[in-house]
Amino acid sequence: MKRTITAIAALVLALVLSPAAANAETDELHPDVEYALEAVPGGIAVSDTEVVWPALGMILEAESAMQRAVGSCATGTYCAYAQPGLNGTKLTFTICANVSTSALQTVGSIANGRTSGSVRARNSSGTTLATAGANGSANVGGGTTNLLCTL
Repeated sequence: MKRTITAIAALVLALVLSPAAANAETDELHPDVEYALEAVPGGIAVSDTEVVWPALGMILEAESAMQRAVGSCATGTYCAYAQPGLNGTKLTFTICANVSTSALQTVGSIANGRTSGSVRARNSSGTTLATAGANGSANVGGGTTNLLCTL
């Protein structure tokens, strides 16, 4: 009797765990999400196309196959996009500071969804490559390593 109960429990456990294991094998992270997780420690993948860094106030949203353009930043945030014209994978910041864009392989454009101040795309030597004023955006030529948000 004890063996039968143990065998049944093992069978139930195997049946319950097998769909989860199959799901884990078929879930694939977007390549930009994988890159960001490796480049910036402390990120949490909340889906196959989105990563959050709670301590940094940062969110990365990779372009999905269903969504061809990411669009503008939400009100009160500022963003870096992998492609010009506010397209491609998007990195969103909620804290106004000097922030790294290392989670993106390249920065093609920036947006400032705040109602005041500016956001400057800068290279590693601190040279400003592009500036987005309040509720504005700008394309960036390349070489961006950080964004400087000013109030």
